[in-house]
Amino acid sequence: MHYEGDIYRPPSEAYSLIIQATVGCTHNGCTFCPSYKAKKFRMKPFEVIIEDLREARRLYRYVERVFFADGDAFCMTNGKLMQLLGAVRELFPECKRVGSYSRATQILSKSEDELGELLGAGLGIVYIGAESGSDEVLRRVNKGETATQIIEAVQKAESAGIRTSVTFISGLGGRDLISEHAVKTGEMISAMGASYVGLLTLLLTPEAPLFADVQSGAFIQLSPLEAVEELEIIIENANCEKETILRSNHPSNWLDLRGTLPHDKESMLGQIRRAKTDASMLRTGRYRQL
Repeated sequence: MHYEGDIYRPPSEAYSLIIQATVGCTHNGCTFCPSYKAKKFRMKPFEVIIEDLREARRLYRYVERVFFADGDAFCMTNGKLMQLLGAVRELFPECKRVGSYSRATQILSKSEDELGELLGAGLGIVYIGAESGSDEVLRRVNKGETATQIIEAVQKAESAGIRTSVTFISGLGGRDLISEHAVKTGEMISAMGASYVGLLTLLLTPEAPLFADVQSGAFIQLSPLEAVEELEIIIENANCEKETILRSNHPSNWLDLRGTLPHDKESMLGQIRRAKTDASMLRTGRYRQL
């Protein structure tokens, strides 16, 4: 397999066949993210991707899911994506779902007909890093997209039948924007109608540009209690009409939380409020990881 550099995938794709269709990230400017800083974005030659798919077919008797890496393979033209999806369908007739990371702007650049084509060819889910519902937070971390664009992209994909899994990062506004980040994130979860929402907690490495701001004191990270209080505000403001599966069980999180909105909202809030007075419910720092 022609893997280049570190390969990242969503937790739910842990047992999927990972095919690196692009190298790096088209934006690669988010100050909190170190993942692709060592890579310059490019699309891999089509014949190399097909060769990897064929090699995987020789290696594995059964492949239920395929995930196209790197950071946003959805940036490829529909023609190229349709060719890859066709190859997956030919080589892995048992495959039930193909997924990919995507930026909101890439979804918005495709027509409804194009999204429908991709759905019909096997693309079942796209993973979107929203990070925050606050335009100010998004501006500060150089996301390169607005809250409105992210909401519209999720709604467009879901309307086409492609499920979306949207990730937010608790603590991304720091202590300075804790309320702004939490309230706006809850409101975005309410408005966009994603199938899945994942909540991570900010955990920086030296490779992330934001790390230098932490070292200088320009950015103050949340304490465990502040992170739990922020999570409470997010859930309080997440008034979903469409059923949304929410998970806050990533290793970066202080509190393991899971449920389905709106049905489990009150039970999740109860768990959060108990954790505010019972530190034993929180994951210790030594067990937190990206």
